[in-house]
Amino acid sequence: MRQFDHQRPNPARMYDYMLGGKDNFAVDRLALDQLAELVPEAVPLARANRAFLQRAVRYVAAAGVRQFLDLGSGLPTQGSAHEVAPEAQVVYVDHDPVVAAHSRALLENSGRAVFVEADLLDTDEVLARAGALLDLAEPVGVLLVSILHFIPDTAGPQNAVAALRERVAPGSHLVISHATTMARKDGDRARFPSQGSSAAGADRSPSEIRAFFGDFPLEPPGLVQATDWRPDRPKLVGDWSLPSSLMAGVGRKPG
Repeated sequence: MRQFDHQRPNPARMYDYMLGGKDNFAVDRLALDQLAELVPEAVPLARANRAFLQRAVRYVAAAGVRQFLDLGSGLPTQGSAHEVAPEAQVVYVDHDPVVAAHSRALLENSGRAVFVEADLLDTDEVLARAGALLDLAEPVGVLLVSILHFIPDTAGPQNAVAALRERVAPGSHLVISHATTMARKDGDRARFPSQGSSAAGADRSPSEIRAFFGDFPLEPPGLVQATDWRPDRPKLVGDWSLPSSLMAGVGRKPG
């Protein structure tokens, strides 16, 4: 098993700490506490993002989908797909070796969930390895939750997502949450939570985010703020509103 560097914070472990998990180290907690002082919305956005993932997985499972491919998954803890849909087969994919080592240990006795170490941009490798575990002739729920905004356009995320759309079966669902353009008063861009590895990426406009769905029609209510995507309860008077910086949607492949 890989030895972890306890002196260096890891984005996935920091995300776990944001969600109230235990798979993190003191250095991760310190880094997150410092981030939260600079960006108070970071932790609420992370939790809103995870709540969206859970609602979306429940929705897709209710539509009859029994397998999920979670790309850029980060650590599969704190309400991840295999916990929300325990009867489904789930493949988690991330290229961070720290995430890989943690995840394999966490999923050792999970039964229907496995981890694959791969780059989500390498569609051929991802589908070849996931295809050994999933039936890609049947619908699959593809999760790209809070990860695409860490991938710059120059790396080709649009092409990778288009290849995924082309190769999944009709009836498959594409689940995306993505940071959208929002400038802070101090002139800096807002920092957004990632459950997986982070890189110098870019927040995108709503129209650019919608383009990731291609010709997949969006399920109601469309592309909206993450907190407004089929919420578990209506907003109450006095509810604190998150900044309008995290968009979310679910598309379904026709046929």
